[in-house]
Amino acid sequence: MRSQTSDLAGYTEVYSFYGLKEQPFNITSDPHFFYNSRHHKEALFNLKYGIGQRKGFIEITGEIGTGKTTLCHMVIDQLDPETTKSALILNPGLSAMALLQVIIEDFGMEVFRKTKVAMFKQLNGFLIEESTKGRNVVLMIDEAQNLKPKTLEELRMISNLETRKEKLIQIVFVGQPELRTLLDSSSLRQLRQRINIRYHILPLQKEETRPYIDTRLKAASANGKVTVNFTNDSIDEIYNFSGGVPRLINVVCDRALLAGFVSESGKIAGEMIRNSVKEIEGLHS
Repeated sequence: MRSQTSDLAGYTEVYSFYGLKEQPFNITSDPHFFYNSRHHKEALFNLKYGIGQRKGFIEITGEIGTGKTTLCHMVIDQLDPETTKSALILNPGLSAMALLQVIIEDFGMEVFRKTKVAMFKQLNGFLIEESTKGRNVVLMIDEAQNLKPKTLEELRMISNLETRKEKLIQIVFVGQPELRTLLDSSSLRQLRQRINIRYHILPLQKEETRPYIDTRLKAASANGKVTVNFTNDSIDEIYNFSGGVPRLINVVCDRALLAGFVSESGKIAGEMIRNSVKEIEGLHS
């Protein structure tokens, strides 16, 4: 039995033991590891439909760790840059002025003058120019539950930029369930009425747990094959701990791979998962 190690070289050795070329259960938002669950498939369809049909405002919500940011990156990767300009804002907790500046810069422009009127005019000019070229424009805002009401009202004003037939910009709000509460407030009634598509991402169903794990293992495998055997009881334990939340599945599976490596075993059993959960929750003596 090997001793546990926490340095980078040690973890590289862990993944090599399973025939993996990279970390399969990293908690970063990498679309390469995207698992098309029923709810994620529906969310992806709603996003692409809303963007393609120029529906204006779109709202996507989900609990922490359900893969919302990964979904954002997935959508942007699938958009044709020849027909659609896109920007993704990951830190919306800014003032309305600061956010407007970030939006302009994320669309690849330099801010000419840092006044509200000048920046609105510059953004309007950009949207009109893209429209004349036949291009759609998409602004995705992650962690949108952190937006201030005043900032949301400014975004509503941006959405007023339109032709007689279509919206010049599609704005996608992505956030935790608190976003729905925020947008349902009476002070944002005008904005709420403009949201044409709303979708809430639910955690994975129990029967999706193994396919989710296998998808990530195949994506990280050096030969495209799954070389780790998660037993049925380990899958049960993983779901019991995670409730189907992808991020929690990643956390416990990553810990379990280390336990399997230490035990020199390619089989991950239920007991390994239970011990991993105890370690994650700080319950190990």
